[in-house]
Amino acid sequence: MKLLHLDSSILGDHSVSRALSKAAVERITAGNPDIEVTYHDLVAEPIAHLTGRYLAGQSDDVQHNQALQDDLALGGKVLDAFLAADIVVIGVALYNFTISSQLKSWVDRICVAGKTFRYTEAGPEGLAGDKRVILTIARGGLYGPGTPSQSFEHAETYLRSVFAFLGVANPEVIVAEGLALGAEPREAATKAALETVATLKAA
Repeated sequence: MKLLHLDSSILGDHSVSRALSKAAVERITAGNPDIEVTYHDLVAEPIAHLTGRYLAGQSDDVQHNQALQDDLALGGKVLDAFLAADIVVIGVALYNFTISSQLKSWVDRICVAGKTFRYTEAGPEGLAGDKRVILTIARGGLYGPGTPSQSFEHAETYLRSVFAFLGVANPEVIVAEGLALGAEPREAATKAALETVATLKAA
């Protein structure tokens, strides 16, 4: 069994989403040392944004210089890691109401027609529905159901849509929010989220 672990927060050791994703991986792999874990820090090792040349480079009649070859190879590596994973754990930080640009670059490399989804006469069909996806999300404010800022939240909702499009209808989502409201709310929210992580089903 293979597990892909991604982090996308720019806060390093001060990141709650990183702490939660690490705890989730430890929980899932507990008692199963045979799980192969691949870790990618999307901030320390960023993936370049999509370009028109990259998309055109999928065609055989486009001349490939070294930079394009390297970019295509990176895209293939990122896609292969996702396709090979049975479980995907993503530490998600909320920036300006949505995911980080680093995580968006990763998403753009895994949404590939014919690989993770396809178009049919009945509409798009996801091809990655056999994966278990866990999102550990950290939010500075309060964006949950019933809050005044609920409609401003475009990280969890976006990722749910992306993975549903790829065939993963029910990702497991753990949220710590209100982290910027003071030390006590931050501690309480983190503790509650870690308690939820502890209830995750081990692999």
